[in-house]
Amino acid sequence: MDLVLKGRGVRITDKVRHVVEHKLARFDGRRRPVVQRLDVQIIGEQNPRIGDSHRVEVACQTAHHIFHAHGAGSDVDVALDRVVERLQRQISDYRSKRTPRKTGKTATPIVPAE
Repeated sequence: MDLVLKGRGVRITDKVRHVVEHKLARFDGRRRPVVQRLDVQIIGEQNPRIGDSHRVEVACQTAHHIFHAHGAGSDVDVALDRVVERLQRQISDYRSKRTPRKTGKTATPIVPAE
């Protein structure tokens, strides 16, 4: 899995990099669909009128689909937690939609009423 980390208005320190790697490690190929690349963008808002001063945007690329999620919070950790929750929900919804097609369920025959 490739992890691309970018910062806009925020300096990417070793601590931030470690936190991002730790929280996004759960997407590392143990489940289907296999994540090939994660593009993470951390944005620091300089405007004091904006309540949540940090935003995190993630694009999760798999073989057949790209998932996008974003979250905002007072610091990077809170915003990253929100993004991880949204990505997990999107991937689990995607997996649940695909499973009935794979099982090969057949329709029950209609018995005529007598």
